[in-house]
Amino acid sequence: MLSFHRAVEKEFAAVNQLIVDQLQSDVGLVENIGQYIVESGGKRLRPVVVLLSALANSYDGDKHIKLAAVIEFIHTATLLHDDVVDVSTLRRGRVTANAQWGNAPSVLVGDFIYSRAFQILVEIGDLAIMGLMADATNVISEGEVQQLANAGNAEVSEDIYLQVIYRKTAKLFEAASEAGALLTDADRTAMASYGKHLGMAFQIADDVLDYLGDVELIGKNVGDDLAEGKMTLPLIYARNHTEGADRALICDAINNKSAKNFSAIVNLVRESGGIDYSMKCAQAEANLAKQALEGLSGSPFVAVMNELADFSVSRLS
Repeated sequence: MLSFHRAVEKEFAAVNQLIVDQLQSDVGLVENIGQYIVESGGKRLRPVVVLLSALANSYDGDKHIKLAAVIEFIHTATLLHDDVVDVSTLRRGRVTANAQWGNAPSVLVGDFIYSRAFQILVEIGDLAIMGLMADATNVISEGEVQQLANAGNAEVSEDIYLQVIYRKTAKLFEAASEAGALLTDADRTAMASYGKHLGMAFQIADDVLDYLGDVELIGKNVGDDLAEGKMTLPLIYARNHTEGADRALICDAINNKSAKNFSAIVNLVRESGGIDYSMKCAQAEANLAKQALEGLSGSPFVAVMNELADFSVSRLS
């Protein structure tokens, strides 16, 4: 168990139990797919962020448990939909739900989990939190569409890449952290900033892992991003710092959504400095996350949140 899990061990166990309870359905396929993806591993960092944010701001109720489950359900639904869109076959080291049951059931169960999240939000009964979650899911959907529109486009800029990962990934981290503060009278701005930069660091690190070639570490097939025509930060840097045949090799792979030259492209990414540059960017985001917490009190949970920011990039070392 990681340190940030230990810090909220009792609350985390309650969240996990609530997730299991809320996935119950009279329709067997709903339960089967829902349980499969929820139990397929992962560190559940987003619900942990909710718990840490609430506790760091001295919250003493129990709504943070339900809110953490909401965040995990929203994340789970996006994973189900993502894997269908990306035609993925591996997620967290296991066969994806769409590969096992088909695309249609995966999409529909994703819809069920989304709607369950908003049912729980109604139980929480906080209009400000409901508005925050509604806005977040809308932004996430925009990010999904933006990424899809950019697939196969080798000219995607670093600025566009950062927009996409903010919408697709960092926005939910931001909402998780801000929602925890909303349960109290705490400063939403600081917590939102923490979550945003934590999410940015986490996603950039994830994109670097695709070029480190360890299936066990990344939990998906190496080269998937290339095969899906995704211009991630290491590749963008390599494209911008190579010429001639090398640059053409990168652009052709993205334009044709092909991973057949993955090994050669990995070498180009490494030799150009793409991995080092991306790691520095991830670390810079983690540092910004920690800076956002500097004005908070000396709560032990703040220290754990700093550890979580460090963890987001330590996976690269």
